[in-house]
Amino acid sequence: MMVPMASVEECRAAISKVSDRIMRVDEADRRKHLVERTVSVTARDLGTVFDMRLTSNGLADVASRAADAPAERAQVRITVSSDDLVELAEDRMDFAKAMFSGRVKIDASFSDLMRMRKLL
Repeated sequence: MMVPMASVEECRAAISKVSDRIMRVDEADRRKHLVERTVSVTARDLGTVFDMRLTSNGLADVASRAADAPAERAQVRITVSSDDLVELAEDRMDFAKAMFSGRVKIDASFSDLMRMRKLL
């Protein structure tokens, strides 16, 4: 039996929801906690990577590519299944629990992790 997975378009919509959530954070808090970073989100079951920039105006320049296509290494790298990405964006999954259970893998500096925690 085939397990359903979210599509590339559903993942793009999820990333847009996360960007909207960032924009709902008070502007002063965004300036205080947010440092512009390059971000990649790998949807491992789709073999797709979404590259973007985290800015004070949310997630910008979102582009997708095949996971095996060459690209510059992002400062914050997230690996997740497509379904879990959608669940996280829709607040149906706790980010910390997903990270500690291994459903979400984050490769970033400790300071970036702390900043992201305060924003999300």
